[in-house]
Amino acid sequence: MKKILFIEDDFFVRENTVELLELANYTVITASNGKIGVAEAKKHLPDIIICDIMMPELNGYGVLQILSNDEATKHIPFIFISAKTSHEDIRKGMNLGADDYLTKPFDESELFSAIESRLAKVAILEETTIKKNSNTQTTIIDELKTLDHLKNYFIDTLEENSYNPGEIIYHEGANSNFVYLVYSGVVKTYKSDTQGKELITALHKEDDFFGIASFTHNIPYQETASAIENTKILRLAKNELKNILLNNHEVTLQLIDHLSDSVAEIKENLIEMAYSSVRKKTANTILQFTKKISARQGDSIHISRSDLASIAGIATETFIRTISDFKKEGIIDLEGRNIKILNMDKLKKVN
Repeated sequence: MKKILFIEDDFFVRENTVELLELANYTVITASNGKIGVAEAKKHLPDIIICDIMMPELNGYGVLQILSNDEATKHIPFIFISAKTSHEDIRKGMNLGADDYLTKPFDESELFSAIESRLAKVAILEETTIKKNSNTQTTIIDELKTLDHLKNYFIDTLEENSYNPGEIIYHEGANSNFVYLVYSGVVKTYKSDTQGKELITALHKEDDFFGIASFTHNIPYQETASAIENTKILRLAKNELKNILLNNHEVTLQLIDHLSDSVAEIKENLIEMAYSSVRKKTANTILQFTKKISARQGDSIHISRSDLASIAGIATETFIRTISDFKKEGIIDLEGRNIKILNMDKLKKVN
């Protein structure tokens, strides 16, 4: 049932008109003056507003002006009713943006004709907009041919979500409804053991996808994701990405290659964690993070010691002792929480 807001200060006109509208299967909300009418419009967002002009508190012109400046109500069809019949009064109402103008006393057929024509116009416009958006969306999706095109699709069509350092993007065990792209910043994914100790499974920098779970089974996220620094994330519903991949095989193949490279990198890191010395693990972890944030020699790296130790797979205390040794050797410098690489070549040669 369509919802009509009827704003009229005359009790008898209001009651009689409401009765007619309800008999025609409209839901009717009433207001006895313009001030109440504005509040009711913002509260209920009716399908159409019928409003008297001469009222206490706030006249009809004021009502229309206020609602026209509100994003939520400015598109609602607005019909003036008034005993004023001069050309100037009608023109003033229409210039303010009214859709129609009925003069009192109006008969039943005039009222319903004005309402039905305005609602029909809105329905046609909505249908046209939906169809246009649908066709545009289909065209955009059909033009996605590479992984870079897919990333641009994320950037061009999705809303940015901002996260502060340490803020959770999703929890392990949550429904895997979205796939994410890092627009800026750095994200860590990690698992926690029974004692609450974190094991970082991956770092994701700008332009990296993460959070990709099964497209055929309802598998929850297998790890937690959080921001390491101020980060902006774009997210796409998994079902939407599935449709894109089904219609764009080249993108699918490139995404598989991308994921395969990520798996290979994880395997290499696991081998390193198992067989490398503590010094080598520490040096490679600093280098890995430097690569992720595209830092260069002399740049400061801002990441917690515990996060770096988790990536390296060693105790935090051991990691801190090792980077202290690196500082004494002139390989790095420590500035509070920041690590600055002073000699990149020497760091790469650590055994």
